[in-house]
Amino acid sequence: MSDAPAIDLLAIGETLVDFISIEPAGSLARADTFRRHLGGSPANIAVNMARLGMRTAVISKTGAGAFGQFLERQLNRHGVQTDYLVMDPHVRTSFIFIARTSGTPDFEPRRNGDYKLTPGDVPPEAIARARIVHASAFALSRPPCRMAVGKAFQLAAQYGKIVSLDPNYSPVIWPDYEEARQVIGEMFRYATITKASLDDARRFFGAKEKPETYLEMLHELGPQTVVLTMGREGALLWHGGRLRGHLPARPLTVADATGAGDAFWAGYLTAMLDGHPPERCLLFAREVAERKLAAVGPLPAPLNRAELYARLPEPSAALKPFHAST
Repeated sequence: MSDAPAIDLLAIGETLVDFISIEPAGSLARADTFRRHLGGSPANIAVNMARLGMRTAVISKTGAGAFGQFLERQLNRHGVQTDYLVMDPHVRTSFIFIARTSGTPDFEPRRNGDYKLTPGDVPPEAIARARIVHASAFALSRPPCRMAVGKAFQLAAQYGKIVSLDPNYSPVIWPDYEEARQVIGEMFRYATITKASLDDARRFFGAKEKPETYLEMLHELGPQTVVLTMGREGALLWHGGRLRGHLPARPLTVADATGAGDAFWAGYLTAMLDGHPPERCLLFAREVAERKLAAVGPLPAPLNRAELYARLPEPSAALKPFHAST
């Protein structure tokens, strides 16, 4: 094992450029002008947790040109370690065009470097340093990155690490649905925790199930802790073999929904590493996600963990029985 300082979160997979529309647009067809941002769900979670005062790092592959250099600068600026960022002059940095909306964003990817991450790019010492190893279905959608994530998860399980998997399946990214179900299902065997949006669950399992059924289905794949976010309907928590409660969403004006799920993930994982019980982790995740929803672009910085914790209500008062809206 390495004597280097521990990494709270090691995010493996896509670090890419998000071109997000400046004006609100229901679809990319209606968007005219864009601004570039650091993107990729794992990278966003690493940045958000760094803003919350955690030590984070990424294992990713980009090109060595202007866009790759932009991403490296952004990661460093936000305090994310780039020791394991592979800037390969033989690949092009991946990017995505995204329409800014108050709901699930419309997007169109242009992929190259991100999925060319190989198992050889995953140092065992990086996994040994990590408290949480996190990846997404996006990273699993194409080889050899799929194999790189598999290696990371296998090592994480061997070393007794927390494994976090985001099942953000999209047919735009992964057209072969049967392959996606098989691969993601295999990776879930290593997962300790997962958070899916209701849209994710519907795409992955089909649209006919009740929200609480999706929780059970995800739990049956392996994770002991499952969170289902449902937009304006709030979030559900499954832990300890049962539904622990429903956390309603609070009314707020949504400026930009892009990255809200990553902010929620970052909040939950941060609170978990701080030793809080699952219900309090859920409350902290909502607190962090609300700050993202109210801002255009990335999560505002800096964020004071102690102040955010002080704002949390008691879980017994905040969590409610769940009654699905009809």
